[in-house]
Formats: sequence, structure tokens, C-alpha cells
Amino acid sequence: MITRRQLLGGVGALAGAGALAGCAPTGGPPGTATLQFWHLLAGGDGITMQQMLDRINGSQVDYYVRPTVLQWGTPYYTKLAMAGSGGRAPEVAIMHSSRVPGYVPGGLLDPWDTGRLAELGVSQDTFTTPIWNNSMVGDELYSVPLDAHPFLMFSNREVLQKAGILEDGGFPQVNSPDAFLEALREVAAASTGHALSYGFISDGTQMWRLFYTFYAQHGAEMSFPQGGPAEIDDEAAKDSLEMMHQLVDGEIAARQGTIDSGIAEFAGGDSGLLFSGVWELPTMQDAGIDVNIQMIPPVFGELTTYADSHAFVLPHQQDPDPQKREDTYAFVAELLKGSIDWAEAGHIPAYVPVTEEPAYADLRPQANYANAAEHIVYDPKAWFTGSGANFQADFGQAVQSAILSGSGYQEAVDSLRSMVDEILAEPNPVDPEGTWNA
Repeated sequence: MITRRQLLGGVGALAGAGALAGCAPTGGPPGTATLQFWHLLAGGDGITMQQMLDRINGSQVDYYVRPTVLQWGTPYYTKLAMAGSGGRAPEVAIMHSSRVPGYVPGGLLDPWDTGRLAELGVSQDTFTTPIWNNSMVGDELYSVPLDAHPFLMFSNREVLQKAGILEDGGFPQVNSPDAFLEALREVAAASTGHALSYGFISDGTQMWRLFYTFYAQHGAEMSFPQGGPAEIDDEAAKDSLEMMHQLVDGEIAARQGTIDSGIAEFAGGDSGLLFSGVWELPTMQDAGIDVNIQMIPPVFGELTTYADSHAFVLPHQQDPDPQKREDTYAFVAELLKGSIDWAEAGHIPAYVPVTEEPAYADLRPQANYANAAEHIVYDPKAWFTGSGANFQADFGQAVQSAILSGSGYQEAVDSLRSMVDEILAEPNPVDPEGTWNA
């Protein structure tokens, strides 16, 4: 949730970001339009994005894309909200798709012209159904996805081979909770550590990713309509929490594991499996793990998994320059078409034609899990959900004790519902007039 205090605090930070951008070289030839591009990509993702921008900037002279990299999380989203509310925003920015619905009601984002995108080869047909539908707010397109980064299952093929359960290069396609647990115990017997590396202690995001994967496998939906009440399937939620408890029994997965300890265990070759996001692929390849990645088995029936996307948005400008807006469309279309570089970091390119290229088929294990983009679910649409929002941390506080103790599942669900209903009873910080409330 962004409060008035956080918003006002972002004013100074925004001014600082503007000063930083002003010190950067424009880089473009004289007379070339400069497109300001804000993003939150750091580390390997940031390096890859800069390489893609360098290629685009060097391939034409119609425009020059000038990036400004800001701190991930609340600082970034507060600055972006401030820029949009003032109408003096960059030409284009990256947001997590799950955060977009919260920015639309106050007019902080401008919708994309789907007709213009289609002229550039970007249309509904070039994205999977879940990715496209999640990009719509009402009847308008407010984000153009670059990728999907789902929560999947990594496997160490050497350990699975030792356990005698390696099938088609990965974990067997079990389809029931009992079969899943039985196969995991076989992996445990062949591992020097645990069967599964899954750390979650004091990490609501990790808990939410796995919980919502299991929840969606029931075919259940979760809805948070403004004003309430929250719509949650109690039985699906309790089943999901119970499965999470059964996994962290000290044999299959550590009882008190953290995300860092889980990643270290798998990277060290001490476990056969890892639940994490696809962005960890470079880490495992650098560690020399014979790694495969696939969707978490549909133990509750439906083949589906939790995900988010990095997506391009048009922060609101009071008087956008027509030529710069036109160049922004061209830039985004060009970057999507060349996003196979983005796939090397583990992300699934959202632009489907890229995943159909022969060069993508040669990327392993990326090509093995590209189909996950057809089966992903995003956070329930609400102004307070999504990557980097407080909701996931609050979720963790509501359910962690039930996961650890193996009891109180209904109480945990009731706590979750109560927490969400309390938020839904409050006004959206961005009201229809675009005014920020405490």
C-alpha cells in the first residue's frame, strides 16, 4: 500500500532520479528524439536489458532510448506513481504486470493503442491467453508484456537418475498428492541433503508463490473486489496449506529453510529439486548443475502455476509528444521481436513468435518449459497485490504458523480473509479523480 507519507517522500527521490537522468549522456545523434525509459532491472537482467537497448540504439537513428534504473520495490513504484500523477512521466517504463491494475483508476497510466501495435506486428495473437488477458484492465490494454517469469520446479538430473525416477529428462508426471510425496521421498533417499530445496521462513513472497500454485491447481479462483468481501475457496486454501506443511517435514524439505539456504543447497548439488523462479537458472548453470526445469506437477488436478511478468507501460503524460509516442511504439515492438536474448536469463519471452524460432528451440532447458506460459496465473487483481507489494508479506504472517505446525489451517484462511476484507473496506489510495488518500 502506498500512503500519503510514502508518496510525499517520493517527491524528493523523484527529483533525485531526474537529476541523475539529467547527468547521463543522451547518446543519440544530433536531432534524434530521446525516449526516457525507466526500469527496475538490476544484476544480470539489467546487463541483458542494456545490451538489448544498445543494439536497438545502434540499429537506427529515428530515436534514442535513454534508460534510468531505479531501486526495485516500493521506491520505484512510488516514483512512477508521482511521475504519472504529475503528468511529467518518462515515455515508457517497466512494471510488473500484477501492479498495473492499481495504477489505472487514478489515471497514472495511459492505455496502449492496440491498432497501432498490430500494425507493428504486436497483437493478441502474439501472446498466450493468460498473458494477454492479464494485460487488460477493463476493455483496454494497459501493459505490453516482455516476459513471463513463473514459479517452477528445477531438477538435478544426476540426483533423479540416482533415485531411479528420471523420466523424459526430469521429474515424473505424478498427478496426486500421495504420488508426489512418494516420489519426493525416493529423491530424498538419493540426496545428500533434502529431496526438495524450498525456503520460506519469514518470506511471504515464497509462501504465496507456492500456495497460489497449489490453490490454482484446484481450479479455484480468488477475487478481491473493491469494498469486499474477499472471495476465497476455503477447501482449496486449506488443502494447499496442508501440502506445504507435508513438504517441510525435515526429510523432503527443511523445516526452517530460507530462500537463500534453499538456493545454496540446490546449487551445491545436495538436493534433487528446487522450487523457485526461472530467474535462478543462470545461478544453477554457473554452479555446474545438470539442471532441467518443468512445471510443478498438477497434484491437485489442474496444470497451472503462479507467475508475474515484466511489462511495458505508458506512464501518464499530460501532453505527450506525438512523434515520441510513435517512436515508443516502434521501440517496444522492436525489443519484443528481439527478446530471445531475454530468454537466456531464464525468462519466457511473452512474444510467442520468439519462442517459435529455431534458435529458441536450441536453448536448454528454456525450451523445455516454454509451455508454462499457457498455464500461468497472476495475483488477484487489486490495488494492493502484486510483486513488491505488502500483501505477500502480510499473507506470510497469516499462514506461516499453520505451515510449520500442521494445524490451524482454517484459522489461517480466516486470518487471510479478515486481512484482505479490512483493506478492501478502505478506499483505493488512487480514487477516480486521481487524488491520493492516506
